[in-house]
Amino acid sequence: MRTTRAQRLWRGLLVATASTALAGCTASGGTAGASGAPATAAAGASSSVGPSGAAGGGGLAAVPGVVKELEPSVVTVKTPLGLGSGVVYHSDGALVTDAHVVEDQQKHPYRTVQVQFADGSQASADVTGVDDVTDVAVLKVSRNGLPAPAYATQVPEVGSLTVVIGSPLGLDETVTAGIVSALHRNMPPSSESPHGAIDLLQTDAPISPGNSGGAVADANGQIIGLSEAYLPPSSGAVAIGFVTPASTVSSVADQLLANGIVKHAALGIVPADITAQTAQRFGLATTEGALVLDVTAQGPADKAGMKPGDIITDFAGAKVKNVTDLLAALRKQDPGQTVTATVRRGDGTQDLKVTLGDLAQQG
Repeated sequence: MRTTRAQRLWRGLLVATASTALAGCTASGGTAGASGAPATAAAGASSSVGPSGAAGGGGLAAVPGVVKELEPSVVTVKTPLGLGSGVVYHSDGALVTDAHVVEDQQKHPYRTVQVQFADGSQASADVTGVDDVTDVAVLKVSRNGLPAPAYATQVPEVGSLTVVIGSPLGLDETVTAGIVSALHRNMPPSSESPHGAIDLLQTDAPISPGNSGGAVADANGQIIGLSEAYLPPSSGAVAIGFVTPASTVSSVADQLLANGIVKHAALGIVPADITAQTAQRFGLATTEGALVLDVTAQGPADKAGMKPGDIITDFAGAKVKNVTDLLAALRKQDPGQTVTATVRRGDGTQDLKVTLGDLAQQG
């Protein structure tokens, strides 16, 4: 199909998205820095009963019981690039961590990494699989009888206790605590995370470089997620960290262990946020929506009739105000599913029926 001048203009348009950079919490190198803070607690929550019947289990009084229960399940992951943390997933030697912990600077996963257990023993671990969309990876060590913790199946309540265990800056088995500050946080895509970070938990429990992939638990000692990232102090943030929910971790880990890949729905476009400058340049009435910069030939969007320059305002019944909204709506769909995408084209709107593809098959 011939490319028009307008389409070339859209494709060549560079749209700058205004977003605060997230810092992944992988430490470079294995020595502790001066900013490493061992065993600190940030905030409390309501009182209840925690592990081993500890009184005040919903607040800081529960932390020692949680640590006693979970500490043997948390590991330090060492790579040529630096170090991170991980958690036992199955007693047969399966561990989970963040994908970026076990990848090099080109985002290629290492074949093996070194794992240090809470008792100080070490073992080589095969990188069984990684999923860059969710930033989850599975490792496998040749050990049986590992202490596998319970992974939560329900979303935690805002205000409930969070206990973070990991190896920030090489300080093994460091514990911090706080609360669940918010749910369903979505972060915009970036050069390091082109798929964005979707449906994260937010916590004020301190998370630092080296915590990536480590345990985040509730007052009952259940894993509610893995440490993912934090907003650095240079951004003006104070104690704003993000956690990949346990439901996401379990779903991805199970698929990686069973098939080696994870299925994600694909739309086949290059989207961008609409800046005020873009809206002014092209006479757009609003900056809301996701601008389609490019469409993959013979991809799902192309087959549905989507074109460069279209603005997606609704996807699968969800309002789309920006690219992050679009990615969040797309993440909830399955490959092969047919959804409606509402696009603004010129002065009119169109509803397009899109049969979604499989991201893994698109390479």
